[in-house]
Amino acid sequence: MHNQATRIRRFKVRKTLWQRIAKEALYLIAGIFSAGFGLKGFLLPGHFLDGGVTGISLLLRFVTGYPLSLLLVIINIPFVLMGYRQISRTFAIKSILGIIGLAICIELVHFPVVTSDKLLIAVFGGFFIGAGTGLAMRGGGVLDGTEILSVFVSRHTVFTVGDIIAVLNVCIFSVAAFVINVETALYAMLTYLSASKTVDYLVNGIEEYVGVMIISDHSEIIRRVLIHKLGKGITIYKGRKGMTRSGQSTQELDIIYTVVTRLEVQRLNNEILQIDDKAFIVQTPVIDTKGGMIRRRPLH
Repeated sequence: MHNQATRIRRFKVRKTLWQRIAKEALYLIAGIFSAGFGLKGFLLPGHFLDGGVTGISLLLRFVTGYPLSLLLVIINIPFVLMGYRQISRTFAIKSILGIIGLAICIELVHFPVVTSDKLLIAVFGGFFIGAGTGLAMRGGGVLDGTEILSVFVSRHTVFTVGDIIAVLNVCIFSVAAFVINVETALYAMLTYLSASKTVDYLVNGIEEYVGVMIISDHSEIIRRVLIHKLGKGITIYKGRKGMTRSGQSTQELDIIYTVVTRLEVQRLNNEILQIDDKAFIVQTPVIDTKGGMIRRRPLH
């Protein structure tokens, strides 16, 4: 009986592992085709640029005439090696497979040229490239090594990842303005903004979760309202007031923590303030959630 239970448990573990691998592979493949469509259906026919390693590759293609597929692989190799050392071997393998897959897609897959309108090329080219990047990140890899470089530098300097990406892209767009023309550089900035916003939606989620911490003398009433009226999962922390009028910290209280979508924040605040208009409410952005209960559950 024990051996059978062990076999069942191992089977479930293997099943979960293969399901995760299949899901990540589908994300990576979808990301390759989306980025390929953004490049061949929009940017390449319009002679447009993007930010990051893709932008560097497009710029070098314009200057040297070398194939974009070859440039993408060569320029990304140092960043993938950096990812191997800084993040993990699995991440590096997925990234190099994604980059090589994108190079093959550009060379072999035919995509129709969608439009010749410059504004549409910049916006939708960036959208599909950003979608490809975001899907690849969901699959555990990257199609552009800029993020790896930014993480590496941020760990060894005072600059944030956002600062490094911004500086790198300013350099790319400045070179583009000098080598090609200012108009192309400006459209490249628009393409990059469109791509980066799309990546944010795909990686962080469209719903944008918000973590809410509530400190109140009426925590028990608030707890019941959150659970029974709003259908929210909560966590209770034991705390103590840091300062009273007498200067002493003696009063213990329950600190409530819950996670809601940004669309539910206002209603949550209204319910809390109806109970205690002096409640201390702290809201923090949540990048992603796993497990637990976020959406409203059915109440009986």
